[in-house]
Amino acid sequence: MISRKLIQKAKAILEKERGAVQKPWGGRISICLLYPNSYHVGMSNLGFQTVYQRFNSEDDVLCERAFLPDPEDLQDHWKTKTPLFSLESQRPLSDFDLLAFSVSFENDFLNILTLLDLARIPLERHLRRGKGPLIIAGGVAVFLNPEPLSDFFDLFILGEAEETMGEFLETYRHSGREKEGFLRRVAGIEGIYVPGFYHVTYAEDGKIETIKPEAGLSPNVRRRWIAKLDRFPTQSSLFTKNTELKEMSLIEVNRGCPRGCRFCAACFVYYPYRNRSLPLLESISLKGLAEEERIGLAGTAISDYPHLLPLCEDILSHKGRVSLASLRVDAITPSLIDCLKRGGVQTAAIAPEAGSERLRKIIKKGYGDDQILRAVQILVENGLSQIKSYYLIGLPSETDEEVRAILSLSKRIEHQIISGHAGEKKRWKLILSVNPFVPKPATPFQWVPFEEVGALKRKLKILKNGVRGEKKIEMIHDLPKWAYIQALLSRGDRRVGKVLMAAHRNQGNWEQALRETSLNPDFFVHRKRDLDELFPWDFIDHGIPKEKLKEEYVEAMKEAGVAV
Repeated sequence: MISRKLIQKAKAILEKERGAVQKPWGGRISICLLYPNSYHVGMSNLGFQTVYQRFNSEDDVLCERAFLPDPEDLQDHWKTKTPLFSLESQRPLSDFDLLAFSVSFENDFLNILTLLDLARIPLERHLRRGKGPLIIAGGVAVFLNPEPLSDFFDLFILGEAEETMGEFLETYRHSGREKEGFLRRVAGIEGIYVPGFYHVTYAEDGKIETIKPEAGLSPNVRRRWIAKLDRFPTQSSLFTKNTELKEMSLIEVNRGCPRGCRFCAACFVYYPYRNRSLPLLESISLKGLAEEERIGLAGTAISDYPHLLPLCEDILSHKGRVSLASLRVDAITPSLIDCLKRGGVQTAAIAPEAGSERLRKIIKKGYGDDQILRAVQILVENGLSQIKSYYLIGLPSETDEEVRAILSLSKRIEHQIISGHAGEKKRWKLILSVNPFVPKPATPFQWVPFEEVGALKRKLKILKNGVRGEKKIEMIHDLPKWAYIQALLSRGDRRVGKVLMAAHRNQGNWEQALRETSLNPDFFVHRKRDLDELFPWDFIDHGIPKEKLKEEYVEAMKEAGVAV
């Protein structure tokens, strides 16, 4: 039985879109691209749109999309036994040759199992026995560490996928439909990881002893990166009002980051730092303005783009508006903020990350308080009425006094805003976005433990009490218990897949799932890693030697006064 209501909703969504590609099915390689979250969230993801565009650029490839259904639609799927279908043609996912997941966040891992279940596809790879669609995944969450998902996927694309996708498709064209033979061939492509061909052994203490590939395969999988970004312009190709970033055309400015902040995965996993040329960005911005009146500049280090001001001025000269996700404190200048203000920007986001200068030095975010306040002054003088300020709690060696320093700095920022608006009736707001620090793979802090949930709750309480009664300061934060799960999925090995299965069986009840499995999650979350420990993700060559990361970690702990 197929739910007419669900089919009609899919058609209604398509009618409100611009840019969707619909091709005849006959004789084409059929791919369904899945985002393991809602349509509203997935359609805001530029990487997802880029893969959709790249696949559909091939004449013999048909790529459609699917998303996690909204809660009421999810119930309708189960109630009517309607299998998950694609948005464009409303075909069941089991009809496709390949299902490709774009995975940005660890907290979406559980949704992957929900989507496979809805599609009537066995979750674990060994139960599929080579039948049905090939199940693949890419995206930053899996090229940091794919191991918790390794039991569910046939292969992963690690790194920037633009070149790899072409080589993957060419191999698929010449391999027929026999899965095992295809996987053997494709495993030789740089950036492709076939988990079934890699075998892990464990020592008595639970740590990984060896990661061994089968004969003929390299012990290391090198993640791919694009040397010349101009070869692959990256911009929005699908437009709809039903999205986080509605009425905006996104373009990617750069990848990587020159700063080297020790906690930041994007800095290391997208290494090296690369910029697109100004002429290319001006050209694709002009195309974007034909679709939407606002250009959203995306990238891992937008403020470090050397031609940011000329790019913004060019967009304005074509009667466009411009948005940036966040600004580096030391990149905030009167001329840039004036340009953004003329482009319709009313809010700005900065990221001090820590309340004290000592902690900012340890994480290599070396802004002084005075430098932050000067940046705020420039924002206020140029009429920006809302400022968002990002902070982490649970950083290595952080004290309660340094948590209170977040409040102290925020009160000084508040005073700076009030002084700038003296005598005005203008509405303004300061938003504190506070998140528990989750140590990430492939960074200098991959050896650091995640802080105890109880300690994080206590620190959040300090901050909540500190902003209580402040009418112009709003605080938002992630829950420590969800950050704990993120740390487990980010730092775990393939044994964590059993916890994912249990959480799926228990409909997302992680506490019950953790009780059901014999695995001790604290082993992955709260344990400080040994300097010479073999990590689950160490088979991936992320482009920076582990020894270099170790040197950064040791130096940071020395600055923090913490023994390693």
